[in-house]
Amino acid sequence: MELLLLIFLPLVGAILTSFIKGNGAKTIALIFSIISLVITGVIVCQFTPDASRQFVTDVSWIAQLGIHFNVGIDGISLITVILTNILTPLIILASYKRNYENSNAFYGLILFMQSGLIVVFTAFDAFLFYIGWEAALIPIYFICAMWGGKDRIKVNMKFFVYTIAGSLFMLLGIIYLYLQNPMHNFDINAFYALNLDTTQQSWIFWAFFLAFAIKMPVFPFHTWQPDTYTTAPAAGTMLLAGIMLKMGVYGAVRWLIPVVPQGTDTWLSLVMVLAVIGVVYASIIAFKQKDAKRLIAYSSVAHVGLIAAGVFAFTAQSLQGVMIQMLSHGINVIGLFFVLDIIYSRLKTNKIEELGGLAKVAPQLAIVFLIIMLGAVALPGTNGFIGEFLLLLSVYNYNAWLGAVAGLTIIFGAVYMFRTYQNMMLGETNALTAGFTDIKGSEKIVLYIICALVIIIGVYPKPLLHLSEASVQHLIEQVNQKLTGVN
Repeated sequence: MELLLLIFLPLVGAILTSFIKGNGAKTIALIFSIISLVITGVIVCQFTPDASRQFVTDVSWIAQLGIHFNVGIDGISLITVILTNILTPLIILASYKRNYENSNAFYGLILFMQSGLIVVFTAFDAFLFYIGWEAALIPIYFICAMWGGKDRIKVNMKFFVYTIAGSLFMLLGIIYLYLQNPMHNFDINAFYALNLDTTQQSWIFWAFFLAFAIKMPVFPFHTWQPDTYTTAPAAGTMLLAGIMLKMGVYGAVRWLIPVVPQGTDTWLSLVMVLAVIGVVYASIIAFKQKDAKRLIAYSSVAHVGLIAAGVFAFTAQSLQGVMIQMLSHGINVIGLFFVLDIIYSRLKTNKIEELGGLAKVAPQLAIVFLIIMLGAVALPGTNGFIGEFLLLLSVYNYNAWLGAVAGLTIIFGAVYMFRTYQNMMLGETNALTAGFTDIKGSEKIVLYIICALVIIIGVYPKPLLHLSEASVQHLIEQVNQKLTGVN
């Protein structure tokens, strides 16, 4: 019942906001997102941290095709559900001081997207997973296209074409698996049990991998991302970077590797190289950025490259790193983008060279920005450290040279992030920044919560790691049994 509420309550909220004009829409959206967060807390308290699926609902949906509305939560899904329902109210609250035209549609789309994301992260039927995948894509396209900045139509068309193309490849893969399934259904266990040869698995691997690699995004499928992040409204950028890209990571863990482990093994070396190239390439490009929002966009590509490498290393250590880093990256990146949105709302620029001395006129902003940035560069004691440590160690264990190259992300990230902080926050104020005002009201609430999460998760990550540990181990055992031919 609790899981069904998480899926359908945002839809109810989206419908209600469509009838509300003015500021009432954002209030309704915030209330429904907070209710979802409270229900998530109830689920966490009731969750037994073993490998079983809990809060399961499995009912026949389209009987003729063997399609079921089959949803549930295990330790892997729970982390992504927590991520979605913590960040959504923060994103809505971060938009509270912004006046969007047709705000009821804006906030309704956010809630609709939240529902689609929960379906993606809890579906155990491939057709339902695909429906959730598309249901999460449509709202973010309209959010970016209707409320984005300059060249938003051109930029978002590229984003839409990329993601739809990837989705179609995945749909073809799902249909093929359905046709090979003697049970004639889309159940995830039936897909796991399929006995496909290596050639079949290789084709299915690419059908799924393209969809997931575009969504994350992994080099060289990332080219839609920087422009989209830059032109999207702040809330859209936060949704994309904080939550939506995790769909690709989750899809690879849940649907790609366990269904076609031999196909994955065939192309593993190439994927690992692409992921590590993405880490270094995006970091180097970030060095050259003059726009702070674009810099954070490229830093996100670098972080996701490391997460992708951890996914395909596919050990208990690496997947635990993936789980906690998905959450940590989501928290950090929306904090960084929100700081930049605050600066832009006051000064109408995110050009690094035009800023300076903000710490003198906005000391509270400077402090929270520094805390979030320390999390982003994985300082020990912050939320970014434990995940990045586990991921780098796993990549190193897979291949020492790749681990060494991937480890450059720590050095590169520290250099371009601290240099950006220095140029924006330190030094003397100028004619533009002298009148800057410090954070207040809802801005304080959002940033203080994010800073608290950065510190709490960094100091005591054990509860989160414990939630996913058994499910991760069980999934690895399933894949290893399939690779060795043990039934």
